[in-house]
Amino acid sequence: MCGIVGYVGRREAAEILLKGLERLEYRGYDSAGLAVTHAGETAVLRSVGKLAQLASALARQPLTGTLGIGHTRWATHGRPSEENAHPHQAGPVTVVHNGIVENHLALRAALTARGHVFRSETDTEIFSHAIREQVDAGFSLIEATRRVLGGIEGSYAIAVTSTTEPDRVVAAKNASPLIIGIGDGEYFLASDVPALLPHTRRVVFLYEGEMAELTLDGYRVLDLAGRPVEREVKVITWTPSQAEKGGHKHFMLKEIHEQPRAMVDTLRGRISLETPTVHLEDVRMDEAFARRIERVVICACGTAWHAGLVGKNLIESAARVPVEVDLASEFRYRDPVVGPETLFIAVSQSGETADTLAALKEAKARGARVLSVCNVIDSSIARASDDLIYTHAGPEIGVASTKAFMTQMLALQLFAVWLGQRRGALDPEVVRARLEALVHLPGVVEQLLGCEQQVLALAHKYMNARDFLYLGRGVNYPIALEGALKLKEISYIHAEGYAAGEMKHGPIALIDEQMPVVVLAPQGSHYDKIASNLQQVKARLGRVIALVTEGDRALDGMADDIITLPPVLEALQPFVTTVPLQFLAYYVADLKGTDVDQPRNLAKSVTVE
Repeated sequence: MCGIVGYVGRREAAEILLKGLERLEYRGYDSAGLAVTHAGETAVLRSVGKLAQLASALARQPLTGTLGIGHTRWATHGRPSEENAHPHQAGPVTVVHNGIVENHLALRAALTARGHVFRSETDTEIFSHAIREQVDAGFSLIEATRRVLGGIEGSYAIAVTSTTEPDRVVAAKNASPLIIGIGDGEYFLASDVPALLPHTRRVVFLYEGEMAELTLDGYRVLDLAGRPVEREVKVITWTPSQAEKGGHKHFMLKEIHEQPRAMVDTLRGRISLETPTVHLEDVRMDEAFARRIERVVICACGTAWHAGLVGKNLIESAARVPVEVDLASEFRYRDPVVGPETLFIAVSQSGETADTLAALKEAKARGARVLSVCNVIDSSIARASDDLIYTHAGPEIGVASTKAFMTQMLALQLFAVWLGQRRGALDPEVVRARLEALVHLPGVVEQLLGCEQQVLALAHKYMNARDFLYLGRGVNYPIALEGALKLKEISYIHAEGYAAGEMKHGPIALIDEQMPVVVLAPQGSHYDKIASNLQQVKARLGRVIALVTEGDRALDGMADDIITLPPVLEALQPFVTTVPLQFLAYYVADLKGTDVDQPRNLAKSVTVE
């Protein structure tokens, strides 16, 4: 959530900063601002609402200068307003900040007692006043910032400038992402890679508790003790066009269509049909540990939690080990039972999700081995893990996750087979059949994208419903949850996902002729039971949308609308039941005119609690 950009170079900074913020819009925001330094002075421009408002203000009041910082804010402390928008200034010092300062009340009171006057309700303004104190005392900007950070409790990514040293930007991070971009005689700062791609693919990821200083002469990285840090330069393989819409109306629609390609990239180099086996290049646990695992705990938030629920089914079936799936925001606030024989699996698209990272650290402190499934290389969660499975989905810009979810399920599918083999729980022929099916799966999903126009017609039919119910069993229960989440996230229609067998324990009371009920009913071990649930819905006049396997005509007379799915192994059904529900959510939202890529109140990467 929120976005930071920074620039030091020879070009005009304002337009570069504004374009960078536009590429971070998907992170979620309610206000924005820029600060540009020129001729020993820093000019600040801020606005509430979309970046178009800031662009209009910039057209009326141009900011001149070749050094600056910018920010998109998602309100935590203080309402969305121009006064609370970043950057914040105190004397010569200007600051932008992502994160939450947990001890801000005490710090604010102490600064106020020393004569500082605050102009906003934000915790961020503390940084500008505290750093100003240190600059006024004669410390350099980087040393002043370092001294202030020692007293900060909480999460932060900050960028700081000062007219006392108008040739540099100082940055620091703790539990909130920050990346340096290395250009040709110019240097950039951003919260995420897409903001950097038009200018460079050479980047340096800051780690926890690190600082950086950017000038025309280069950059340096330090720890909070002031010691220099050597950090490897990474080359990003994404192209700028991968972070563009590619002719689609929204990023979300583009990313739905990218899923077959993303799945190929997740599988690439990881399956051998000759052996048959799975190769996971960054999973380093030995077979002895794999065999003595007593329990697996999967921890995640939101859509990634739904992927974890699918993973539970897959891992228990393939590896014969008990699996618990926990919400990261709950795990860290109890006394969880994990230890040296526990495998803790963190699932996060960004690798920066605050609750998941905190849960990971808690599990690790209790002796668990940590494996992470994430998309962003060198992210905080990736760095804190013993083992890794990168999904290689490429940049996902839409707030409502699609291809990240699909590749998370696929990564967990690969791991289930990997672990099942090492625990001796899978017959080689079963492994071969599963891997052959996985190799063909992206093509199956590509074929399934052809249901788009049919689902668009259904969206026209059901777009004015006030409530939806989604029902699934077994591996498709998490997909019912995910389908409901997608609809409510972007269309603002109330929707619930339910285990179909639980329908009679409450939700059945809601069903009437106004209620669309999406029933996931592909052929499989739960088919007869889910068909019975469908009949119960129809008996109460519910409007049934059924997802059934191609060739199945048994439900024709009971469902109002039917979407057919290609036949796949039951363990792989989530990959085919997901796609129509993504299209349904997308088209209902688009027809209602909501902001599909940036739904209200939501952020792409939740890096604060």
